[in-house]
Amino acid sequence: MSESRPASGRCFEDFQAGMIIRHPLGRTVTATDNTWFTLLTMNTNPIHFDAQYAAQTEFVKPLMNSTFTLAVITGLSVADVSQNAVNLGWDEVRMPAPLFEGDTIYAQTEVLSARESKSRPNMGLVEIKTVGFKQDGVIVMEFRRTILVYKRGHTPQMPSPQPRVGR
Repeated sequence: MSESRPASGRCFEDFQAGMIIRHPLGRTVTATDNTWFTLLTMNTNPIHFDAQYAAQTEFVKPLMNSTFTLAVITGLSVADVSQNAVNLGWDEVRMPAPLFEGDTIYAQTEVLSARESKSRPNMGLVEIKTVGFKQDGVIVMEFRRTILVYKRGHTPQMPSPQPRVGR
């Protein structure tokens, strides 16, 4: 069963085991993304930024940084899954196929379980499995994630500052 997202994000009550959530946005990844992220994270593996080095590997061209891929696929799911949640961790992160500069990634999430929190009465625990796949449908990453989700009526409110007139 596929579900559309409420405008303000899902609350705990909106999750049911078996739900499939197709995230509508895709993201084309670029050489700039790869270089900047690799530099920011001080990842010195040349497979991500040295075309001559990469040409000597089975991949022939630079691979996208895997932690960048994890961050983007997680980000694609936030509006639909964890807008009103706190991420507790990732498990079973797998990369069955490579992602390259110029590919576009999409994501889909399945709700594996949902239960009320024993220690936080205004929240619930939701376990999900997200897959990230390229424009041709090939899965490039999959992972499980556990999130702590606010119940309806208990989500923090977004600040709403108003402009001042004058100085």
